[in-house]
Amino acid sequence: MRRDHFELDVHNVDWVETGDPPVEPQVVIDFNGPRETLTERLTDTEGDLLEASETDVTFRLQNPLDDPNATGVVGVTDRITGDFLLELNEDADDVLRFVRAAREYGQATDDGGRYSVVIRIDGDTVATYSKSTFLVYDANGSLLRSKSLIPSGVEL
Repeated sequence: MRRDHFELDVHNVDWVETGDPPVEPQVVIDFNGPRETLTERLTDTEGDLLEASETDVTFRLQNPLDDPNATGVVGVTDRITGDFLLELNEDADDVLRFVRAAREYGQATDDGGRYSVVIRIDGDTVATYSKSTFLVYDANGSLLRSKSLIPSGVEL
C-alpha cells in the first residue's frame, strides 16, 4: 500500500479555539487502493476485525518540530505484532492541533475515549476505534511526551 492511497480528514477540533462546547475529535482515514490489501491488514489470523485495544495510533516527525513546514507520518499499528496497518503523510501542525483537541476533550468530559478513528475504504466505513492514546515521536524516534496524548496512570 502506498501512502498516497490514503486521505485524512479531521472533524471536531475547531471548538478548542472558538470556545464552543467540547465535541469528541474524530479522524477519518479513507483508503482508495485495493480493498483486499487493507482489509487483510485490519483483520487478525481468524479473519476478525482488530479491536481498538489491539491498535495504536502514532505520529513520527520527519523534520524538527520547530520547522514551520514540519511533516511526519501518521501510523496505525497492530499493538500485538507491531506491524504497520497503514501509514500516511501529514503536516505536523495539523496533527498536533488534533492531539491538543483530543487532550482537551478528555479533560472536559468523563468519557474514556478521547478521540475516534474511522477507517474507510472508498467511502465505506470498515472500522471505528475509540482511542485515548496518541503517541508523537521526533525524527530520531524519541517519544515527545508533552506533545503526545497519554492517559494518566499509563506508564510507557
